Amino acid sequence: MEVLRPQLIRIDGRNYRKNPIQEQTYQHEEDDEDFYHGSMECADEPCDAYKVEQTSQGFRSTVKAPSLLYKHIVGKRGDTKKKIEMETKTSISIPKPGQDGEIVITGQYRNGVISARTRIDVLLDTFRRKQPFTHFLAFFLNEVEVQEGFLRFQEEVLKMCSMDHGVDSSIFQNPKKLHLTIGMLVLLSEEEIQQTCEMLQQCKEEFINDISEGKPLEVEMAGIEYMNDDPGMVDVLYAKVHMKDGSNRLQELVDRVLERFQASGLIVKEWNSVKLHATVMNTLFRKDPNAEGRYNLYTADGKYIFKERESFDGRNILKLFENFYFGSLKLNSIHISQRFTVDSFGNYASCGQIDFS
Repeated sequence: MEVLRPQLIRIDGRNYRKNPIQEQTYQHEEDDEDFYHGSMECADEPCDAYKVEQTSQGFRSTVKAPSLLYKHIVGKRGDTKKKIEMETKTSISIPKPGQDGEIVITGQYRNGVISARTRIDVLLDTFRRKQPFTHFLAFFLNEVEVQEGFLRFQEEVLKMCSMDHGVDSSIFQNPKKLHLTIGMLVLLSEEEIQQTCEMLQQCKEEFINDISEGKPLEVEMAGIEYMNDDPGMVDVLYAKVHMKDGSNRLQELVDRVLERFQASGLIVKEWNSVKLHATVMNTLFRKDPNAEGRYNLYTADGKYIFKERESFDGRNILKLFENFYFGSLKLNSIHISQRFTVDSFGNYASCGQIDFS
């Protein structure tokens, strides 16, 4: 990262500079990556976006955060909390581990309270970005016609291309889990799940109803493409999904949902547009049938893991099945799906949804 072009962190609709730091390292201590060891010199300037109330003893501001992130504000041996308090001349009260509540900042000076609040928000954002994704917004593609089309595709590929390097039954998607992902989420509490449900409902009322015209979107799943740039070394093969009427309404809908969730901070901005695709083959499935694409690089406790994968030669598959027709279906619901959890039908468990009709 260049000194003159530092990373920007967006919090509550405002951008903050995250200045480069020299991180310290500690020998013989466990889980050092769970705590912040760097300078606290970033994003200190007073900010009127925060609600700060005046009290008889000075000023007060509160921060809502999931209990899972409290430890990052406390720091090892309480060092992070003490450092913020000392440098901003404030007192910070944090709920005990496992207890939900608010982080309360008090101090004699308004600017000091705002500075502490800003630093806490930057820490929360930094460590939230290190958490593994827990949920995702998606359309389920589990109608019978499409599932049968997928099974036909799998059968024909194995019949005609099983001699190609790396092609076998283990790398095919579970047909019950076929889906279109709109965006990945980190939801660390029931309150954040409820917030996501409310945001999805707002999207429905403000623009989804107009785009969908209050009816399911009729789409076709047809044609295949691959993710990387070498058809002889493919890791992910996906089916394309498009509107039957040739319109751009599905793309417009998912892009506006993504934009709204990015603006709220619920989805980290990586892309400006959703790449509509339904994964049908993935080499991660070879060793783990429950793997979930590139988003499966972290364990449940946030540790990075390396998944060695054997690519497959997709040249014949792409040539023979370039325009394969999987079937048509009606998209009528957007789901908040929970990763690594299935319902009684074998699909991803849904924590909430909106329906178009």
